[in-house]
Amino acid sequence: MKLYWLPAYEVKQKILSQELKAEEVTQEIVERIRMVEDKVNAFITVCEDEALKKAKEVDKKIVKGEKVGVLAGIPIAVKDNISTKNIRTTCGSKILENYIPPFNATVIEKILAEDAVIIGKTNMDEFAMGTTTETSYFGPTKNPWDLTRVPGGSSGGSAAALAAGEAFLALGSDTGGSIRCPACFCGVVGLKPTYGLVSRYGLIAYANTFEQIGPMARTTFDCALLLTVIAGWDWRDSTSVETPQKSYVEVLDGELKGLKVGIPREMVGEGVEEKVVKAVYDYVFRLEEFGVKWEEFSLPILNYALPAYYLIAMSEASSNLARFDGVRYGYRFPSDGNLDWNDVFSKSRRDGFGAEVKRRIILGTYALSAGYYGKFFLKSLKTITLIKKDFEEAFKRFDVLIGPTMPILPFKLKEKIDNPLALYLCDIDTVPANLTGVPAISFPCGFSNGLPIGVQVMAPPFREDLTLKIAYKSEKILGFDRFKPNL
Repeated sequence: MKLYWLPAYEVKQKILSQELKAEEVTQEIVERIRMVEDKVNAFITVCEDEALKKAKEVDKKIVKGEKVGVLAGIPIAVKDNISTKNIRTTCGSKILENYIPPFNATVIEKILAEDAVIIGKTNMDEFAMGTTTETSYFGPTKNPWDLTRVPGGSSGGSAAALAAGEAFLALGSDTGGSIRCPACFCGVVGLKPTYGLVSRYGLIAYANTFEQIGPMARTTFDCALLLTVIAGWDWRDSTSVETPQKSYVEVLDGELKGLKVGIPREMVGEGVEEKVVKAVYDYVFRLEEFGVKWEEFSLPILNYALPAYYLIAMSEASSNLARFDGVRYGYRFPSDGNLDWNDVFSKSRRDGFGAEVKRRIILGTYALSAGYYGKFFLKSLKTITLIKKDFEEAFKRFDVLIGPTMPILPFKLKEKIDNPLALYLCDIDTVPANLTGVPAISFPCGFSNGLPIGVQVMAPPFREDLTLKIAYKSEKILGFDRFKPNL
């Protein structure tokens, strides 16, 4: 097997035993990026020089017998809305095309402290607004399993980089499914943590109420390893929750016998492709081998999840993106000095933002306007309270909830780009976890015509250990880590 297909934990062991050098591993990934990046377009910025420099530092520490971190020498891809000091961070947008942050996000500080090697910043839907990674100013990312299809979004670059062998680990962000959607479409593992478990400091905001940074990997073990590193309280994030430090790797081997699984009928109903439903139920039947019991039940409140999510997310986007004004930083409309501030502001935003971002800003501004705030925004907040209450009741009956990650298979590039409503409907099964703040993991449960199908497991707050344990056991019986796209 090629080095770039190995799991991160195996590579780390080889580096620690000096069977491989971190520099050698990083150079292998750089060569792989050169080989396939023209086809995939997973990266906006590749940090070749910085990565090799960091890898050499790790090698020196190992040779000297110094202590190294748990991610020692492992190349990791970072979504381009997570701030990286002295490395360009664009959010996939023209308006931040040349923005270089003066600080690191907390998660970046944590992975660097564990001696990870940042290989590059990955492509994404502009400001994380999208389901296909087609709204990026830097061009669409393509699905490594079929280059004519979308990789999902908005963390499509991170998922595609993993699937294409261009990184061993990746960081993404999830506002309404932006980790789980591309993980599903690209056949990798992606986890949206409980809201507050991972610091959002340094994440360029889209919708603060919902978004979380999370780990992505080709194997569950690697996903658990990365979560262990990035989880934890941060005084710089007011939404961060102080929880006991734990190793998510150590809980992977636990028993599943007696586990109670609930399958909401609304998640496998209208709009979900038959192939997807079959793959999910085939997977649930396999779980019976571990003594798992499952039951279908109805969760009617889910029918209101999608509209509530989009109203609040777009409203928060309207507020958050007001800071991009062409004055302080980012793209500014060129002028000879004859324009006043209002003209510079409007023209900079007109040229700097893409169509989808402008659409969401306009809709969000409308929902917050006088006379409509109560009808739309406030009503959506009340709906979320009801959804959370029903989820709490569901978790009294069941240990976890299982359903499809995405209702359809990866579709063709440009197939839905001109139909925003069709794209929004793709998030029908992922947004409930963001509305309620619960952890949710996506991993492959089957294939159809060579395309991955993902299953989603949701658990009560701060029970990431439970979702990872189920994914780890599933990986053993399904062997999804054995399959690789042919690029």
